[in-house]
Amino acid sequence: MTHEKTEKLQKMLAELGYGSRREMEHWIGSGRIAVNGQPAHIGQRVTGKDRIRVDGKALHRRSNESSRVLVYNKPVGVICSRRDPEGRRSVFDDLPKIRNGRWISVGRLDIQTTGLLLLSNDGALANRMMHPSTGLDREYAVRIIGKLSGEAIQRLLAGVEIDGELHRFNDVQYYNGSSINHWYHVVLMEGKNREVRRLFDAEGVTVSRLKRVRFGPVVLPSTLPRGRIAELGHADLTSLYKLLRLPLIARPNRRRENRRSLLLPYPELPNLKE
Repeated sequence: MTHEKTEKLQKMLAELGYGSRREMEHWIGSGRIAVNGQPAHIGQRVTGKDRIRVDGKALHRRSNESSRVLVYNKPVGVICSRRDPEGRRSVFDDLPKIRNGRWISVGRLDIQTTGLLLLSNDGALANRMMHPSTGLDREYAVRIIGKLSGEAIQRLLAGVEIDGELHRFNDVQYYNGSSINHWYHVVLMEGKNREVRRLFDAEGVTVSRLKRVRFGPVVLPSTLPRGRIAELGHADLTSLYKLLRLPLIARPNRRRENRRSLLLPYPELPNLKE
């Protein structure tokens, strides 16, 4: 007799992109999740045959849907939340419709930060890219008022304590500038909330523009206008999933794929397991 594989409910929901496992435990505890018509409980195990509802809506799994990854050039003034009491424009307002599942943001950018935001219909990919243990770095272009001294750069690389926690850049490179405005490119491993701005604030430096230009191997194309979307092609998806050691469900679709590669060569990620 064979038994269908089970998995913990909070783990399954997290991998579908609804939130972290801890957040899913809060949702379960507050009665937002039902399994087969009954309130779910923390630690409950489910199979592919179970009927799951989230906030009263049926959950659709992605078993046969092609994996997709979007590259969005986020403008200033657009938020990364699905809903906003103030009615501000959301990144999700600009996305193409999908029949099953939903778009999941791979991390966030604050309302004043522009540039590369990745979105996928694959929660497992989104969670793996966001998790600090994966080891993907993030690169930002930063325009500041004035120039950094050599000593300031060394402090930013060595680490600055902010609110009792150590923050630092993994790399700081001068790009260009004139008069009072100067551009730097900085690299972070995690990209915590407002971390770039807070590090420059710690040095008494004003950030006048902030733009993310790379997330791991994925780069923002210089030809992509703000507010517009490009989609990773099949070859890029194959390379990205191989790097992340995840199974890829994808069929080539030339009508919506970006013709140029949006990936840079990237080192292996030694901490990952299949």
